[in-house]
Amino acid sequence: MPAARPATHVLYLHGFRSSPQSAKARQMAEHVARHHPGVTFWCPQLPPSPRAAMALVAEGIADWPRQAMGVVGSSLGGFYASWVAQQARCASVLLNPAVFPARDLARHIGEQTAWHDPAERFYFLPEYIAELRALETQHLPPAAPELAIIAKGDEVLDWREMVARYPQARVLLQEGGEHALANFADYLPAITEFLKLA
Repeated sequence: MPAARPATHVLYLHGFRSSPQSAKARQMAEHVARHHPGVTFWCPQLPPSPRAAMALVAEGIADWPRQAMGVVGSSLGGFYASWVAQQARCASVLLNPAVFPARDLARHIGEQTAWHDPAERFYFLPEYIAELRALETQHLPPAAPELAIIAKGDEVLDWREMVARYPQARVLLQEGGEHALANFADYLPAITEFLKLA
């Protein structure tokens, strides 16, 4: 199901311990810059606190045209993207999205290192679990079209939970693959078409 209107603004949300330097974030940024130079693209560095992360996003997209924006999220960013899509009533693209992060991240409370710079450390605090629960949207119908790109070979998240979480989404289910979606570039045309990038 295509987005209602061409997207002139795209928000990309990275995953847990990730950053705007992730391979997928950089590929998406480069693709938009090269092929859709008129589109506004933003991939913020999200703070560890889910509440603070979504406050940062809400402030950053405050002036964006809701009917002409799309959100792309990977892993925990996919969970966040579903919340943003509900708030903005905009189309969303979910890349191996986290379905139950409050459950899954409970074992990661404590000091963590960033994937792209192991010298960079942050603390994932116990109160962040409640903040994640406050952002859950699985009880709500989709606010706008959804595209889910899911790898059966995801070694971090259960692909069956992801598929079940998004029953009304257009699902591109990949045999094999991995959580990082190493072949993400192959999906850029489908994402472009889905969001109708201007």
